[in-house]
Amino acid sequence: MVQNNHSEDQAKVDKATSISLSSGIHTHAVHTSWALITEQSTYALGVTNEGYILNLHWGPRLLTLDDLPVPLLPPDRSSQDLLANAREEYPGAGGLHYGETAAKVLFADGVRDLDLRYQRFEVEEADACDGLPVLTLFLRDTVYPLLVTLRYQVDTVNDLIIRSATFTNEGSDTIRLERVFSAVWHLPSQYTPRILTTLAGQWSEETRIQRRPITAGTALVESRRGITSLQAAPWFAIEPEHNPFTPAGQHEVYFGALAWSGNWAIRVTGDVNGTTVIAGGISDHDFVWQLGADESFATPDFIAGFAFDGLNGARQRLHRYTRKIVLPQPQAHQPRPVLYNSWEATFFDVHESGQVALAERAARLGVELFVVDDGWFAGRNNDRAGLGDWYADPHKFPQGLGPLVKHVNALGMQFGLWVEPEMVNPDSNLYRAHPDWVYFFPTRPRSLARNQLVLNLGREDVRTYLFETLNRLITQHAIAFLKWDMNRPISEPGWSEYLESGGEAREIWVRHARGVYTLMDALRAHHQDLTIESCSSGGGRADLGILRRTDQVWASDNTHPEARLLIQEGFSLELPARVMESWVTDAGRGEIPLAFRFHVAMLGALGIGGNLLHWSAEELDEAAGWIAAYKTIRPIIQEGDQCWLLSPHATGGALAAVQYTTDDQDEAVVFAFQRSRVFGEPLLPLRLQNLQANARYSIENVTVSLKLNEAKNSAVGPAQSLSGAALMARGLTLPLEHRHAYASCLLKIRRLLP
Repeated sequence: MVQNNHSEDQAKVDKATSISLSSGIHTHAVHTSWALITEQSTYALGVTNEGYILNLHWGPRLLTLDDLPVPLLPPDRSSQDLLANAREEYPGAGGLHYGETAAKVLFADGVRDLDLRYQRFEVEEADACDGLPVLTLFLRDTVYPLLVTLRYQVDTVNDLIIRSATFTNEGSDTIRLERVFSAVWHLPSQYTPRILTTLAGQWSEETRIQRRPITAGTALVESRRGITSLQAAPWFAIEPEHNPFTPAGQHEVYFGALAWSGNWAIRVTGDVNGTTVIAGGISDHDFVWQLGADESFATPDFIAGFAFDGLNGARQRLHRYTRKIVLPQPQAHQPRPVLYNSWEATFFDVHESGQVALAERAARLGVELFVVDDGWFAGRNNDRAGLGDWYADPHKFPQGLGPLVKHVNALGMQFGLWVEPEMVNPDSNLYRAHPDWVYFFPTRPRSLARNQLVLNLGREDVRTYLFETLNRLITQHAIAFLKWDMNRPISEPGWSEYLESGGEAREIWVRHARGVYTLMDALRAHHQDLTIESCSSGGGRADLGILRRTDQVWASDNTHPEARLLIQEGFSLELPARVMESWVTDAGRGEIPLAFRFHVAMLGALGIGGNLLHWSAEELDEAAGWIAAYKTIRPIIQEGDQCWLLSPHATGGALAAVQYTTDDQDEAVVFAFQRSRVFGEPLLPLRLQNLQANARYSIENVTVSLKLNEAKNSAVGPAQSLSGAALMARGLTLPLEHRHAYASCLLKIRRLLP
């Protein structure tokens, strides 16, 4: 159902403003304002007499529309203009706007001033894409034919607001867009300082948690590399500065994430009056978009929310939204398979007999998906040749991939391949035929990174070639899985032909990301059961935009268990366990027990990446037992609420603990990790969360019997069961050996029937 303020029924909407509000979108009967109500929060906005849209409230849930303030501009002050202090929802650059701005344009006559005013609104009870209620606000420039629509989706269950903006040129002259952020968010002003949490990193060190105070000025996190990037993740969280009187984990958090896989920026600005403003979307670095007559430009989604229960609460809300709304269906409800990837066993020395030997060992372990990584295609004996020529190397596979695929399938496993479609080596048939298909400036050298160049996916002919090549590969060999890599950022972002035809070459940053989306969407449309994993030199393209068309992401090339605990904790702040592919490899072998390495990898979608031909019989038996154990708890890990009970960032990596709990709180899984206790200090009880206080639970320690090649459960401690209240208030003693380095445990928690 669509409602607008020109409808006769509008006067009847929410007349009884004192009535307690249900979840959804509510319109004020007197003032032009709206309340977006979720289970735990309210996001309210309204229109001033001058036509500006202001944020009125964002935070704990309000009870009635009477609780909303009247939308008014702040009083003018002698040294400050009123717009600089206004909590505008989507301020344009120009006039007296000196604060954060969401949009900047250049009109055909040279005017660089944008003056957007409210026109009308629409409400949808459930949109066609995600099934969420939507408020759409229509704004127009006061002089020029530019329409801007602001879209607010409301995830009422997860306390999230999903915002985006669309620019439409209703005139005949081209309008140049120079900044098009998705949203500007205003936090309530407060006296106490706030802390900003972000995720930063580099290759093999992704998603490290960073915390800093918010002061007067702007903190900027961004990517200018054409991809989401290893250096920063498009996510933030803002909390009050630590208050010793606040119970652990119980405090308000504002958080958000951008659903975009190209250049992006998030700006967090504070001032001396205690205000905090967040603005973000597509980065305006080297960005211009030419908006022709009757053309539109839509920004990516900026998802943000309010949680009253700390970072774990924020984590769980984003996870549920990702699983239920973002991920491709129906795969989002299917278990992610245990996979084996042959890269670390063979590197580029790929041949049929070696892959068969690895596949046979993997199948005996209980692996469900066998993936051949880099090195399978024509001319690929090292990283200097072959990219772009996506057909089996005739020297390595004389009969093609068919016999290997058939053998893998006969072993009861699906078959997958590594590809890097966006890249080309100069030493390849593709590049020799089409050297103009890469990004380049005619007067500059073409910079090689990893001995490769980036294909211009803004070009339709490039996308057509890649679709036809990959589609043929998938169809001929019944490929079930693609590991889609992207191992270098974009450089020399030139496109001479487009520029000569009147185009704007600075559009390539957006056109490349959209080209990737278009190509993936086309492949999935032709292969409904295809699974795609996003990889970019590790975790360089892990975001909610790529997860609209992929099923999982590779978090990092660093598979050392100690590093992985830190990386995976940061990763989990933005993305859920089911999308995090995590391998047991030979990193730490001989030093770190296999159980510890498996437990770390079991925190997400379990995979194996070690050289199975070098594993002992005992290691293979134990691995089979842990894989069997993982399959019994896989639904809880991949679909449950995740809660980090002990942060390795906070403990210096010495201790970590993670809990997963089903929606009904009937079952939970707890992993605990101890690097060492060099001083022999006592191990304190671990307090669990998210259980039913009045229920009783059994606690079992899952171990693996090497003789029986299966998981074995045993009770923890002298008590066979404890109440949920006791487990949450008093905690339980972990079965970790005293002073033992790299000790870990896996506990199953089950509610006992009355």
